[in-house]
Amino acid sequence: MIVVAGEALIDLVPQGSGALADLKPALGGGPYNTAVALGRLGSPTAFCSRTSHDAFGEALLHGLRRAGVDVSVVERGPEPTTLAVATIDAGGSAAYSFYVDGTADRLFTTPATLPADTRAVSFGTCSLVLEPGASAYEELMRTAAGQGLFTALDPNIRAGLIPDADAYRARFKSWLPSVTLLKLSAEDAEWLGGTPREWLAAGPAAVVVTRGGEGLTVFTREGAEYSVPGEKVAVVDTIGAGDTVNAALLHGLSALDALSAEALATLGTHGWTRLLCFAARAAAITCSRAGAEPPYAAEVGEL
Repeated sequence: MIVVAGEALIDLVPQGSGALADLKPALGGGPYNTAVALGRLGSPTAFCSRTSHDAFGEALLHGLRRAGVDVSVVERGPEPTTLAVATIDAGGSAAYSFYVDGTADRLFTTPATLPADTRAVSFGTCSLVLEPGASAYEELMRTAAGQGLFTALDPNIRAGLIPDADAYRARFKSWLPSVTLLKLSAEDAEWLGGTPREWLAAGPAAVVVTRGGEGLTVFTREGAEYSVPGEKVAVVDTIGAGDTVNAALLHGLSALDALSAEALATLGTHGWTRLLCFAARAAAITCSRAGAEPPYAAEVGEL
């Protein structure tokens, strides 16, 4: 079982140009998209979050169940669902404005236990920014790492939600001893102000940096560096592409029986290249269609 911990929200996606374009609601949130993508790829997956009892919350849970994701550890509450209003630029890249005050996912509390067969836990995005939930997710990350579970982190920076950038950067560094696999975009890396080698020295066994259509690169604790190009595709938008990479990496590592720091050290050129190419294919499919619509296993092909 791979557990994905973090927010579920509703993306309001413009259906035309201009500030007053019609908005279409879509199921979203970085961790939510990662969980759905894992389920569609066929990995046993559970989602760990807090969702509203409102209609959006019900729709979010239905989307998880439809993807085969276990929702037994999802907390529920009367608070409204978080909303994210997307803006799509000419190249298909998305920026977001968030409506988060008093919403359900902010009030997440650390669960007493995770599913008994949990092998890995994935974290990231707004859930590690917005208190009081951020501290609860942070506690879960440290607990999972202390239990020897594989931990994955995608900070997926949303700068508009971070009131004190320096404080967040310091907090990010404090997570690294509890992280097995760090994945982030080149833009996130620039915003955080560090380097893969610096982050590796602080704890992770591997760091994967995504560069959009240019591809992916992994840096390993052993000093290796492997890159693959991106898959050529007509981009509709990039919503959910990074989340799909998260899922593809975790799914692939599970398939390779490599969900441990020790196993990551043995992947070598062949293993990492296979894994990164698989992630690139999966992300390209997501970019080829509107909204966060990650692919099913049959669409991506063999690892």
